[in-house]
Amino acid sequence: MVSLNNKKGFTIVELLIVIVVIGILATLVIVTFTGIQQKGRNSQRQTDINAIDSHVEAFYAQHGFYPSLADLQDTAAGGFVPTFMKGLDPEALKDPKQASTGTIGATAGAAQYSYVASGTGCVNTTDTTITSGEPVDNGCDAFVITAQMEGGGANYVKQSN
Repeated sequence: MVSLNNKKGFTIVELLIVIVVIGILATLVIVTFTGIQQKGRNSQRQTDINAIDSHVEAFYAQHGFYPSLADLQDTAAGGFVPTFMKGLDPEALKDPKQASTGTIGATAGAAQYSYVASGTGCVNTTDTTITSGEPVDNGCDAFVITAQMEGGGANYVKQSN
């Protein structure tokens, strides 16, 4: 006669405990991974804004005025950014979450940096006039660059010196 008491296996309670533990661990991993991604994008935003700031200040030091928003949006070959801001990667003008076709704008959002130049006669929507290969003073004597940080952090802002 065969005894039925020698069955081997897991009870339903043991299986449920294992499933709950796996679920808790998976949740912790997902939450941690999301936080790490946000911190990485926020770090990229700060790096981008610092790069834009340094190139805009270098432009000011050389030409005596700041570029307009329209100038910074001109990233095409032979455009303003490649011509007057050599070394500035056009990708630095885009938020890490921004669409591949986007660029810096007039207002900071969840996926866009903002650049606002100001001053007497400064118009952000007009490209700087270029005469004899040099830009003509557009009247912009100040600027503010802003990036909206993820995770409820304060905006990252750089202003003209």
